[in-house]
Amino acid sequence: MNKILVIGAGAMGAAFTFPLVDNNHQVTLTEPYNNDLQKKLLKKNKFHPTLKLKLSKKVSIKKFSLELLNEKWDLIVVAVSSIGIEMVRQYLKDIKKKISILVLTKGLKYDQNNKKIITMSEQLNKGNQNLNVSVLKGPCLAKELANKIKSYTVIANQNINIAKNIGKLISTKYYKTEYSSDVKGVEFSSAIKNIYSMIIGSGEGENTASALFRKSLDEMEYLIKYFRGKKETVHGLAGVGDLYVSAVGGRNSKMGEYLGKGYTFKIAKNKFMKNDTVEGADLAKEIAPYVLKKIKKNKIPLMHALLSAIAKNKKLKINY
Repeated sequence: MNKILVIGAGAMGAAFTFPLVDNNHQVTLTEPYNNDLQKKLLKKNKFHPTLKLKLSKKVSIKKFSLELLNEKWDLIVVAVSSIGIEMVRQYLKDIKKKISILVLTKGLKYDQNNKKIITMSEQLNKGNQNLNVSVLKGPCLAKELANKIKSYTVIANQNINIAKNIGKLISTKYYKTEYSSDVKGVEFSSAIKNIYSMIIGSGEGENTASALFRKSLDEMEYLIKYFRGKKETVHGLAGVGDLYVSAVGGRNSKMGEYLGKGYTFKIAKNKFMKNDTVEGADLAKEIAPYVLKKIKKNKIPLMHALLSAIAKNKKLKINY
């Protein structure tokens, strides 16, 4: 039995407790900033409002604190939003002992001081060399995982043996893991697929969408290589696997559909998706200052078109 802490009680963090419990680990779930959610989970039945089911009685729900982080954990799983990564980093940087971290968060950040795009693991690692950070990505919907529908993900660490050891802790008959040493490729693929799922969603029909899907893969290969990942990673679970799940449904694809119909992002968001988080749009705003300036349009025309439409709030125009 291992002692595992999951930071982030949203849909994915909560769903991730199921394979951990089924592997007989001692699991604690904590929520760093959504106090209302934590209060609901602290009730006796542990009913999760998004997953629409009860968490295992074996999962311990505790309030987030530095004291909690400083307990002895065999593994800390970070499942907060990309916005929440910096908050978690501020707490983790004060931990002096060596600790193993597994990041589920998908996203990228534009580091304005160093004028470059960094991954979630790179942001988390800032200021603390004691963290051994692995990342887990892939086409895994939280509700399906919580209902124990067979899912496949990839764990990445530069030391692939560490990734495999984590896989042994979390894998079950319904939750399978693959492994990679290409951390950059895995993180970039899992993030930018949200943007490309909007592009695919903008297609006026299945024929157009399938062509955009193929072209999106070409651009993803170029970008992964540009950011020093391995382009073959695009054809794995974090790339084409995750892109497929996002493109066939979900909020990014839906926003793409509205953009394809001629709406600007702000109008589409306010009119149709006012209360929805569109991760691809948030990422587009984050990386647009770098990508539009540093990478030539003829290399990634689809990405340029989408970033320009979101960042400048103009109609999407794809010439393909």
